[in-house]
Amino acid sequence: MDRFTRNYSVVLGIIVLAVFVMWMRSTWQPRVWEINRILESDPAVADYPYQFRVLSLENGVATLSTPRSAAFPAIQFLPIVYPELAGLSDDHPTMVKAQQSLVAHQKRAMDVVQALPDVQSVTWGLDVQWLADHGVQVQTTR
Repeated sequence: MDRFTRNYSVVLGIIVLAVFVMWMRSTWQPRVWEINRILESDPAVADYPYQFRVLSLENGVATLSTPRSAAFPAIQFLPIVYPELAGLSDDHPTMVKAQQSLVAHQKRAMDVVQALPDVQSVTWGLDVQWLADHGVQVQTTR
């Protein structure tokens, strides 16, 4: 192997290693996995058709996934998990009850996470991947 090829290979290897390390740092979050197992084992949270989960934990701030936001309101989410709600108005008693159930389950997920000693606050992040998996494309602004 000539000198240029050797040096090129070394530099390329260092770059690949650096990218791999950065990727691992952003995805390797064992504490997030632990918290998600806690959420999965909570009967009140696990009972809901949408599984709330922690997306990240940084500096005491846990970001929880949510299927609703200003970009995708609950009235659009609910018929996905409860097809019988399709076509009902937002003030229909069945739709209101479903919205209240969503709020109760979302609050329970938040309470479970906030009760942990290393979590000071919770923020919410729209679960665009879950929505995409269910045929919904949502425009998000970053």
